[in-house]
Amino acid sequence: MSATNDSHLPSTFNRLAWSNLAAQSAEQIALAASPIVAVLLLGVGEGETGMLQTALTLPFVLMAIPAGLLADRISRRALMASAEALRAAALLAILLLIGLHQLTLPLLALAGFIAVCGTVVYSVAAPALVPSLVSPQQLPAANTRIELARTIAFASGPALGGLLVGWLGAAPAFAFAAALSVIAVVLLSGLYEPQRTATPRRHPLHEIREGVAFVMQHPLLRPVFVTQFIFNTGSFLLLAVFVPYAVRHLALSASGVGITLAMYGVGMVVGALLATRVMRRLTFGTVIGLGPVTGFVASAIMALTTLIPAAPLAGLGFFLLGVGPILWVISTTTLRQSVTPPSLLGRVSAINILSYGARPLGSALGAIVGGLYGAETCLYLAVAIFAAQALVILMSPAVALARQPDMVGECA
Repeated sequence: MSATNDSHLPSTFNRLAWSNLAAQSAEQIALAASPIVAVLLLGVGEGETGMLQTALTLPFVLMAIPAGLLADRISRRALMASAEALRAAALLAILLLIGLHQLTLPLLALAGFIAVCGTVVYSVAAPALVPSLVSPQQLPAANTRIELARTIAFASGPALGGLLVGWLGAAPAFAFAAALSVIAVVLLSGLYEPQRTATPRRHPLHEIREGVAFVMQHPLLRPVFVTQFIFNTGSFLLLAVFVPYAVRHLALSASGVGITLAMYGVGMVVGALLATRVMRRLTFGTVIGLGPVTGFVASAIMALTTLIPAAPLAGLGFFLLGVGPILWVISTTTLRQSVTPPSLLGRVSAINILSYGARPLGSALGAIVGGLYGAETCLYLAVAIFAAQALVILMSPAVALARQPDMVGECA
């Protein structure tokens, strides 16, 4: 496999990478601060915070496809800058409402919904923009940089958001998140985006169908999407039942649960740091298979805690659940960028985001099965689900790829 040249990524891409770090950090801080503010400042209960969380996740289902359509029609840099500016405006609106003592739960949910819409647009457009900024050989290294930033934000953002609210209050937390969004906009505004070949405009529904058909008929992308959908179902099934299971069966304290869950973030960081080296030493298809297989091993370790109730085993399971998916995201993002025509990248990226729709499915499955049969049954069910997603990808031609596919051009 050819070496990945990650030491000379162009300065234009570096602006995108720093913008991504600022944007992802702003998102995670705001997402962490919102429910804390809802409880401490507005005095809401569990049911109302559930409504807030719903408002903060709906944009991933509602906005992904429109965002992908826009990313294939207009400047991706301009679209990302506009989306990040929208998020900054929504966060500043929350800040203003706090200052005026006018913040209510519906207004917090509305502003949060708008802010997450900006997140979705940014997340869809960024992978579509990267291939125009780096060479094909640099794609794995570039995607590693993007994912490392997301991982750092994911691991540190919630803690930072909680600390800001706890130490300084709600307003400074949202002010800091808004400032990061503004920094992301400034960095994007100075980014050079190469001119794309103009494509004829057609009816939006036709263009959406074109993107869906491309993914579902592609021998490499279809199993990747199916695997990711099943993986998200299994992982959120685990997360839905772990806290009560850990307290009841593993006898963990609140801090013990927090430390165990933190191993997920540690695994993500380690995976992102090792990704470039792993992709240099293993075949491309092997790296694609590592994520689902590691997920299956992690679920089996979690199920083993029903027989050996040891917190370190659960921590190892979450660590592996973090390491594998990062390698998966980097390798499959590179695969999508390589085999997708440039004019379709936005829509294909959006369809990938739609696989997140399995997350509420996994959570609901955990609530139903856990309520009827207990958390232990959920852990065994998770093993079956993770086995299914590993089988899907291992039986696909994706794992047989010796190297990163050559970049494709526009379809005739």
